[in-house]
Amino acid sequence: MVDVKVAKNKNGLKGSVVIPSDKSISHRSVMFSSLAKGKSVIHNFSHGADCISTMNLFKNLGVEITRTEDKTLEVVSSGRLSAKTPDLNCGNSGTTMRLCSGILAGQDFDTILFGDESLSKRPMKRVITPLEMMGAKIISNDGKAPLKIFGSPLTGIKYESPIASAQVKSCVLLAGLNAEGVTTVVEPYLSRNHTELLLDYMRADIVYSGNEVTVKKSELEPKVIDVAGDISSSAYFIVAALIVPNSDIVIKNVGLNPTRTGIIDVVKRMGGNIEILSQDKVSGEQVGDIRVKYSDLKGCSISGADIPRLIDELPVIALLATQAEGETVISDAQDLRKKESDRITTVANGLKSLGADVEEKEDGFIIHGKTDLTGGAELEVFHDHRLAMTYYVAGLICENEILIKEFEWVNISFPEFEKLFNNLFV
Repeated sequence: MVDVKVAKNKNGLKGSVVIPSDKSISHRSVMFSSLAKGKSVIHNFSHGADCISTMNLFKNLGVEITRTEDKTLEVVSSGRLSAKTPDLNCGNSGTTMRLCSGILAGQDFDTILFGDESLSKRPMKRVITPLEMMGAKIISNDGKAPLKIFGSPLTGIKYESPIASAQVKSCVLLAGLNAEGVTTVVEPYLSRNHTELLLDYMRADIVYSGNEVTVKKSELEPKVIDVAGDISSSAYFIVAALIVPNSDIVIKNVGLNPTRTGIIDVVKRMGGNIEILSQDKVSGEQVGDIRVKYSDLKGCSISGADIPRLIDELPVIALLATQAEGETVISDAQDLRKKESDRITTVANGLKSLGADVEEKEDGFIIHGKTDLTGGAELEVFHDHRLAMTYYVAGLICENEILIKEFEWVNISFPEFEKLFNNLFV
């Protein structure tokens, strides 16, 4: 176990930082390349433990995956999967388990998806239900992992998802790639659309508009895929620059997919000094550089269609709200209770232990600011990488040093996290 102490930063953050690979796109790049016949090349693949779980899982499905450089993978596939072993380890990764359920449900072999203690507590019924509607045969532990998937012929459906979830949508679409007929997913709000963009880039038979996406049985083309920087990882640097006095930083190579830039919109709504310096399109995704400066902030409301566009960033946005004048209300975020930890309870309790004025709601928070954080606490992260990173940023403005226990959980998504922050300290 690695415990980390964080002390107040008195000089501000200065300089530039190159954000590591987007976790969501890294997962999908390996999955989709494994379904394409031929050789694909993936540049800037994530070193995070979750993405490594996906890579190792597809190696066990008969795909040849070679690391040719530090962050470059070559993926060679026959276009058909085969189970070297029926037991497939998803580690801590909900993305791996939920998306692979869709891929494996229509195969001609049986598999068992399992994960660590944390993943085994997370809800899987949300993907089991639509897959069973398509003809899948799945046995679960009362809607949770492990999932025993009996490969079965699938038929396309029109699925009206009760929640806006990229993982649910992607699971159904990936099942649809191998299903007879047409598969359509309709969401209440548009969730992140990396799956649609990458399937389109790899020549799937896919059409999407607004909250609806349709796919037909397709063979994917192997491609060169350049993975953008992860805006969810950028969020910690964005918030730190906004709340640590005298800060002025540039964050490079950030994915600017409109379904993921909710945090930028919220920062602007709060009066934050944030500017997109440049933009380009790479492998179907918008990418650019962002400049962020210390700002006087005001509270705002975050709800409805905002939530799918910043669900992973809400813990650190809650911290941001403690430094904004007035009240910030976060609603419609009840899915936070079903993440690696119950992020509503853990975030509220953690921030309160630092001196913040936070009320827990069933579906979010009410945060009263601006509050001077006293710190001086020992903080548990409950196996949750996003809590660990949020508390680290909080420590930079606390009057007294804090101790974050089991900080190594950041390696799930962002092993370079502390090193990149250290490079910005004046």
